[in-house]
Amino acid sequence: MKIENIQVLRGPNIWSISRRKLIQMRLDLQELEHKPTNKIDGFYERLKALLPSMYDHRCSPGVPGGFFERVIAGTWMGHVIEHIALEIQTLAGMNTGFGRTRETKTPGVYNVVFNYVEEKVGIYAAEAAVRIAQALIDGTEYDLEHDVQTMREIREDTRLGPSTGSIVDEAIARNIPWIRLNNQSLVQLGYGKYQVRFRATMTEQTSSIAVDIASNKEETKRLLQEQAIPVAKGMTISSTDQVDEVIKRVGFPLVFKPLDGNHGRGISINVKTREDAIAAYEHAARISRKVIVERYITGYDFRVLVIDNKMVAAAMRVPAHVKGDGVSTVQQLIDKENTDPRRGYGHEKVLTLISVDRDTLDLLDKKGYTLESVPPEGETVFLKSTANLSTGGTSIDVTDHVHPQNIFYAERISKIIGLDICGIDIMAENLTEPLPDTGGVVLEVNAAPGFRMHVAPSEGLPRNVAGHVLDMLYPPGKPSRIPIIAVTGTNGKTTTTRLIAHIVKNNRKRVGYTTSDGIYVQNTMMLKGDTTGPVSAEFILKDPTVDFAVLETARGGILRSGLGFTRCDIGVITNIQEDHLGLADIHDLDDLTRVKSVVINSVKKDGWGVLNADNPYCVRIGKRADCNIAYFSRDENNPVIKEHCKNGGVACVHENGFITILKGDWKIRVQKTIAIPLTFGGTVPFMIDNVMAATLAAFLWGFKTEDIRISLETFIPSAAQTPGRMNIFDFKEFRFMIDFAHNPDGYNGVREFLSHVDSPYKIGLIAGTGDRRDDDLRELGRIAARMFDHIVLRQENHLRGRTKENMIGLMTEGMKEVKPDMSYEVIDYSNVKSIEYVIGLAKPGSFITTLSDAVDGAIGIVQTFQEKERDQ
Repeated sequence: MKIENIQVLRGPNIWSISRRKLIQMRLDLQELEHKPTNKIDGFYERLKALLPSMYDHRCSPGVPGGFFERVIAGTWMGHVIEHIALEIQTLAGMNTGFGRTRETKTPGVYNVVFNYVEEKVGIYAAEAAVRIAQALIDGTEYDLEHDVQTMREIREDTRLGPSTGSIVDEAIARNIPWIRLNNQSLVQLGYGKYQVRFRATMTEQTSSIAVDIASNKEETKRLLQEQAIPVAKGMTISSTDQVDEVIKRVGFPLVFKPLDGNHGRGISINVKTREDAIAAYEHAARISRKVIVERYITGYDFRVLVIDNKMVAAAMRVPAHVKGDGVSTVQQLIDKENTDPRRGYGHEKVLTLISVDRDTLDLLDKKGYTLESVPPEGETVFLKSTANLSTGGTSIDVTDHVHPQNIFYAERISKIIGLDICGIDIMAENLTEPLPDTGGVVLEVNAAPGFRMHVAPSEGLPRNVAGHVLDMLYPPGKPSRIPIIAVTGTNGKTTTTRLIAHIVKNNRKRVGYTTSDGIYVQNTMMLKGDTTGPVSAEFILKDPTVDFAVLETARGGILRSGLGFTRCDIGVITNIQEDHLGLADIHDLDDLTRVKSVVINSVKKDGWGVLNADNPYCVRIGKRADCNIAYFSRDENNPVIKEHCKNGGVACVHENGFITILKGDWKIRVQKTIAIPLTFGGTVPFMIDNVMAATLAAFLWGFKTEDIRISLETFIPSAAQTPGRMNIFDFKEFRFMIDFAHNPDGYNGVREFLSHVDSPYKIGLIAGTGDRRDDDLRELGRIAARMFDHIVLRQENHLRGRTKENMIGLMTEGMKEVKPDMSYEVIDYSNVKSIEYVIGLAKPGSFITTLSDAVDGAIGIVQTFQEKERDQ
């Protein structure tokens, strides 16, 4: 077996709209294509022995053991690998269950698709599943636990922490989109101008001054003390020379903790001797130059959580501990405790595995114990000096038992310190009585407090504290999404995208849009290049200045990693024609339709799909869509349009020289085609299609027809507004047009325009694109022969695996099929020289056209020649 490719899908994709996190592995089974599982001796028995939990996989029989039934009956190895990849992720604590395995049109090569929780774990699972399958085939031993543990470690290194994850989960539940902004805990909620950022449990509303105060335990204590909040007696020291002074002033027992520490690092509690005090100081000083020393208060450790100045949860925290049974050693008791199914590696479960460290050994030593000691039955042996869950501690929810006076204290503390999310550590006998009555004190105040103890306590009710964060960040009525119009299709995507963006701008919206030539915000190009994939879409959605997105969405990005957004308001498909067939398992128009339909399937239920009624593949998508559908057509008598409008539907047609909206029986004429510059006086049918698609999308969004009309009149086909799309440059004795048509449908569109051009001599400078089928290149030659009097072939760019001789030869074959005596020549000049050469061929009245980006930077080069002519 050979893995040819592994792709990570992160958005709606050809396999699933709702399951956005998928691994797609292209796997060549090689000789195993002829060896299903029932032809491999002992395979089922070895698989069942290594992965008995796969009995739960129902597979197509739909019953427990269904997958094993398939293995016994005989199934192909790609299917087995899909199930192994799912199972080993589940064993590592990441429940997955969706998978598909489909053979490509290349015999023996399969797309193995399965979902993942963490991206890097998914990639590892794909590779490990192939290794496991090979070991089962060969009958060799395999260390499955190594893979499972490795995946756990990868997950802990890459996953969002439990607090950040709980907020993201709540956002997903509320249909608020999110984007992870780094490989740590910085997250964006919402899109564009409605975005809000947070890191862990600090939000963009969190005061930096408040964080500084909370990070300085001495300052925090002073402020609270001044406001009559009960705090522990103590002082701050910075050398061992001060240890005796603090013993004298505060008295034993003591607590030592770093001034700038967190997560319980460097803390020593219940210190009772001078020798231990010096050791405790030195331990804390490794973390922070200054060390807080306080009177050790007996009682229980509580954490109270305040969000937006309201107490939302409280928990009692108990340090990691074991209970003696009079028989087992401390180490044996720890090992037994770690078998609790609630404990797991890192943050994978409610509780964390207990580890042995210096703190553990010190606590045992103070009791006169070692790991080999046997505690008497019933004795509680504490293993950590702090109750942090990350070190194995447990939590008990006590939210409903907090005294109103203590709630008042907690909410007042959050305002005194100034934190929007605030974790308050309290030591007291209980929280059911006011702190002054029990001698309880506030130990410290935490910015970015952990949520895990409240979201998943080991005892008591879980509290949806993340919900309170979302209530604060997105109060009722505040939107989280900007409008998204996504445009796809074979031809016309870029022009349609630009025209829609122009309409949006003219309606006083700040628009961000992506095209095949660059990313734009309002009138400024931010990035140059083919920016029609998910990364470019995300660029716009991350921009805090944008309040409307228009996203050109090409098939390459959909196939490579899915859409860059979870849903759109309007999806537009201009047309579906033959182009790029034979690539990435897209071999015919049915395959291409499946790809393009992802955009329409991602439209929200009350949104709109805008489809070309003159294209049967678009019509097919419309019949299956789960959103509102509107059609456009050059023919108002198109049967699809007639039936659609008869049923009260909305459409846009070209009728009697007008771009017209049809709404049931009503006609709303927007503008005469001849008055719309983009249609070149109504002579370019494919431009009329683009205008109808954009007009219909804008109308459905809610823009007024008079505003749409003005936008159509002011959108001029030029190098500025539609670069590379029928850009015409006037010279004194000839005209020069640049168009990036690169497939037969695009060539035919240009040919139709040229049929209306009055010129005695039409010259074409053309090139092909190497990742097309042979006959696609011949067809370009055939069409070129029909529209030009003389053809200049130049093939320097876009070879993509072919030789220029091969490509020129195929195009020449096509030309000669149509015109055996076709006038043509092949040149091998530089970009500038190529333009200069074809200009030199011009006669008075000539019309020169360069197609398919035959010359890099053609627009700039032609403009330079134009300027030179003006200066003469």
